Amino acid sequence: MKNSVKTLDRESLNRLAIRYVERYATSRKKLARYLQRKIGEREWDDAKPPAVEELVEHIAALGYVDDATYAQSKAAALTRRGYGTRRVSHALYEAGISEADGREAYQTSESNKWAAADKFARKRRIGPYAESQQDSDKCRKQLQAFLRAGHDFDVASRFVFARPGAEISEDS
Repeated sequence: MKNSVKTLDRESLNRLAIRYVERYATSRKKLARYLQRKIGEREWDDAKPPAVEELVEHIAALGYVDDATYAQSKAAALTRRGYGTRRVSHALYEAGISEADGREAYQTSESNKWAAADKFARKRRIGPYAESQQDSDKCRKQLQAFLRAGHDFDVASRFVFARPGAEISEDS
């Protein structure tokens, strides 16, 4: 019994790539991974082997994929959700963003690290946003959560060990 999935050729791979970039903001690496996965899932029905990197570069040349813009939007989204600079830089690394393309995005997340930590603490009701003072075991777990979210230890500890209702600022 033959697989009912359509086989791929150069034209259908091109259509898949265009469809993917019109639906999702993506980086070159993520687009290449997607296309490789689709080739693996389906049969290749062309005499020439698939030229995924050439296709990705062609689509990037058309302006459909821009790693720097993707990096900016990804960093902004993660920072708004309360993630720290280490988590942002890891996400950019996973997306295949080069250091040059990700530099501005990293600087943006670095300059907004206090607001991101405040958002994270507010969402999780940690430190000044807690209803009551936490015991040491709970504080340890909250500190670990802050660190997993990519925040620096000093920023995380200032939030975690703050009394409920206390006002903490970036300067103190």
